[in-house]
This record gives sequence, C-alpha cells and structure tokens, in this order.
Amino acid sequence: MKRIAICALLVSCLSFTACKTTNGIHGSKNDSGKMGSLREDSPEYFNSVIRNKVYFATNQDVLNQEAASTLSAQASWLKTNHRYKATIEGHCDERGTREFNLALGERRANMAKRELVKNGVECKRLKTISYGKERPEVDGSNEEAWAMNRRAVTLLDDTE
Repeated sequence: MKRIAICALLVSCLSFTACKTTNGIHGSKNDSGKMGSLREDSPEYFNSVIRNKVYFATNQDVLNQEAASTLSAQASWLKTNHRYKATIEGHCDERGTREFNLALGERRANMAKRELVKNGVECKRLKTISYGKERPEVDGSNEEAWAMNRRAVTLLDDTE
C-alpha cells in the first residue's frame, strides 16, 4: 500500500514539474492527445493560456470581473510581445436587428480596447471591428449558444 502511495506522489510531482520549464515553454496536449509545447511568446499560447475571448451579458457592453482579469492578462502579454498588434472583434448573439447588433458589437470591441489601453497597451497597436451577429461561434437558439456568441475576441497580427 505504501508503494502505491509513493508511486502516486512521484507521478503527480513529475507531472507538475513537467508543466513549466526554464526556457518558457509550457507543456500542453495537442489535438492528438500527445504532449506538445507552447512558447510563451506564441499566438497559440496567447489564445489558449492567456485566453483571447471575453464574454458579455445580454445587451451589455460592461466588463465583468472575469473579463477585466482576462484583458489585464492580455495587456501584460502584449506589453512583453511588441511584435504583435491586435484586432479586437465585437460579436453578438442572433437576437436583435442587424443594425443594433453591429452597434453593440462595436461598443464591446471598444470596451475591450479601452481596458487594454488602460492596462498599458499602446492604442496605435489596437484596432476594432464589429461583426454583430454575423459570425456566431456557436450555432443554436438557446441561452448557452447566445452566451458564447456575446463576446469580444482579441486576434493577434504579427508585425514582422
């Protein structure tokens, strides 16, 4: 019984230390389930670890605490990775008119941009665009789908 407990402890310690190495590369599972690596300065790291999306309540452009925290992390990453500019897309769910949703998507993208600038990202490195309800992330006419579609997405543009 002691052997099993020691083996379990050893395996958990090894898997924890394998997550981060001293060269700034994190272990992650790729689509095939094998361990791969993500460089901390890569767009893939930004999208999956930092997270490139923030979500909004129905008909709102106000950032909740989780969204503000995500945007703060995005700003920190952008400040240390100067080779990237970013486009912030504003999106809405399917409800409402095209015009209403384009305006709301614009407000959401601009709110995310203001938060990034407030956290130290140069305004000239950021641009916004609204897609309204034209590019849903999730198909469906239910609250779960609508919640995933009410978002601002920060997409990186490599300037080199």
